[in-house]
Amino acid sequence: MKQKLLLLGAVFFGFLAFMLSYNQLQYEKRRIAGSAESVLLVQLKTTKTAGEELRDTDITRVEVKRLPSKAVANREILWKDRYSAIGRQLETTVNAGQILLHTDLKPINQRHGFNSIIPSGQRAISIPVDTTGAVTNLVGPNDNVDVIGTFRFPDLRGDSSLDTVTLTILQNVKVLAVGNRWGVQQYADQSASNRGYSTVTLLVWPEEVEMLVFASQKGRLSLSLRNFDDARIDRALEGKSVNFKELEKNIPSFNEQRRKRQQYR
Repeated sequence: MKQKLLLLGAVFFGFLAFMLSYNQLQYEKRRIAGSAESVLLVQLKTTKTAGEELRDTDITRVEVKRLPSKAVANREILWKDRYSAIGRQLETTVNAGQILLHTDLKPINQRHGFNSIIPSGQRAISIPVDTTGAVTNLVGPNDNVDVIGTFRFPDLRGDSSLDTVTLTILQNVKVLAVGNRWGVQQYADQSASNRGYSTVTLLVWPEEVEMLVFASQKGRLSLSLRNFDDARIDRALEGKSVNFKELEKNIPSFNEQRRKRQQYR
């Protein structure tokens, strides 16, 4: 009888220890899941073999959960850094559906330098900016921006209030480099005090190059920084410009629009 009681006691305490361990494990899983954050990574759409060049049509973005520390420290390539991988050759075969790693790519050499991050058919063009025009030098490589120009015109209409005009030239433009620094890691390695620059290099289409060169010679260009997920093109801005008369006339409507938008945020 005594042996049966001992056996039952052992089974009971063993079950109790199992339940405590199980509950602790579930608690840790919930805690980790609660602190995880979503990150966008580069995923292969097609299988690529070693030596092949990675193109923008070969990749897609995938959202995964990562702990904050691991999201920074792992070898996976963030979607916002994809342009640092496009144009480079693969070190090893990567199958469709796999997440792309930095180690899957061959090191950048002279042949695969800055020009390797320019997608085929597009161009890189540098424009002058000052600190204010580059959002206090907070614009960095791989950011998305709008390009806004301010120009002074001869007073052909006899109305001095129309001689200065500001308009949006291009929307949702990718920044390839600031100064001579390109690639997120290279930019991040610079201390905050050394991040000043006077030029920004943009990724554009060939027909946009001449327009930007002309605009930079005739006026002052500024950049408006976007959220990297915001790729919208606002058609209302096309063909619209601001001068002194337009500004004075539209101030009440601007404030009313802001009030309405803030109500629904």
